[in-house]
Amino acid sequence: MTNISGTQSAAKLQKTLGLWHIIIIGLAYIQPMTLFDTFGLVSEESHFHVPTSYIFALVAILLTSLSYGHMIRRYPSSGSAYTYAQKSIHPNVGFMVGWSSWLDYLLSPMVNIILAVIYLEALFPDVNHWVWVIVLTAFMTGINLRGARFVANFNSLIVFIQLLVIAIFTWMVFTKLQAGFNADGPISAEQRYQLWSLEPFWNELTSVGALITGATLLCFSFTGFDSLSSLAEETKDTEKTLPKAIFLTALIAGIIFIVSTYFMQIYFPNEPGSYFKNIAETQPEILMLVGGSLFQSYVLTFAIVTVMASGISAHAGVSRLMYVMGRDGVINKKIFGHISPRNFTPSYNILIVGAVALTAGFMDLDFVISLISFGALTAFSFVNLSVISRYALRDGRTRNVKDILNFVVVPLCGFIAVFALWLEVDETSLKYGLWWAMAGILYLGYKTKGFKHPAPQHNEFDDKL
Repeated sequence: MTNISGTQSAAKLQKTLGLWHIIIIGLAYIQPMTLFDTFGLVSEESHFHVPTSYIFALVAILLTSLSYGHMIRRYPSSGSAYTYAQKSIHPNVGFMVGWSSWLDYLLSPMVNIILAVIYLEALFPDVNHWVWVIVLTAFMTGINLRGARFVANFNSLIVFIQLLVIAIFTWMVFTKLQAGFNADGPISAEQRYQLWSLEPFWNELTSVGALITGATLLCFSFTGFDSLSSLAEETKDTEKTLPKAIFLTALIAGIIFIVSTYFMQIYFPNEPGSYFKNIAETQPEILMLVGGSLFQSYVLTFAIVTVMASGISAHAGVSRLMYVMGRDGVINKKIFGHISPRNFTPSYNILIVGAVALTAGFMDLDFVISLISFGALTAFSFVNLSVISRYALRDGRTRNVKDILNFVVVPLCGFIAVFALWLEVDETSLKYGLWWAMAGILYLGYKTKGFKHPAPQHNEFDDKL
């Protein structure tokens, strides 16, 4: 296609994704089998109430997903929280939200590389981990260069098998519990956690602070539902499809997490350290203890594929965020705002994210997860505030009960729920997150000539009613 001057017009993202394409990408990004990896750490932090920490996290996520829906209808852009804060609050605020969100989006592919390497090292302990890092990063990058529709199709079967593995695992745990056994041996009548009791959710030893601490870690488990908003410019009927897909993705994942960890908490009722050598990397040991070595080897082999599917989806999300920030001109437009005319993908960004993912060879899983929590909570907070700023304050949508509920009460509740998670955020996450934010402020000061001008922005959605 050519423009008036006869030169080739700039390539753009193409609308090829439907409702289930989006949900599949979201579930692949969330990677339901991550519940095996986080169980030990969250069980320790929540004082053995993992399913309740998931409930706390899910409430905050679902409220925030409604705010994402409102903002997508107003600004169907691939910029996600960055665009919403930019247009609804201030361009400089939007830049800082986008900058902070990089700690979520940019590091998520790296987490999946780290997890895949953990599984591969359990199966092939003699192979140098850098071999796996390089091969897996190259594979993840190559898939994304093919386009979002290809990513969705690649992930569909993987998500189905993940759900099947979780169902089989949960059934195995249930049958052991029903027979009267947990990981410690026979279950006596005096033991605290009994099958079909409410003890895994709440008892006299429950601490709300501990539950919220666990929930802050589990925000990592839900990262992915929010990144779906970065596919706005590739989704058919964006304003209707994407809000529904985001809410359903979070809800489906939350139900899976809560049901599965209810039975897991009963089966592993005491200190995680008494069952697992490394409570931050529990999937291999959980699979061995419940299903034996053969089951472990099969599931770990497939788990490598699942974390790669998650990494591929995360890779897609961050490359779109970088594209929108590049298109706006807040970062280099020629590099970050480029779209491949062949596959209609932000190919330069995809390659850059792949290069960053290579640093997985130097990183620890718990450190990267803590940084992701900072970025995710920043994005969640400002999406809720953006709804209030845009609809209630700027548009005056407070004239009836429905509008007040939609544009004030629900986003305010979402913000309060996320703020509660902030109060228990990991010290490491807060420390390094604030250092990252400071670097962003310095860059923004340079870009805006000492804050004399607002950060650049793309005007496609300004003044849309």
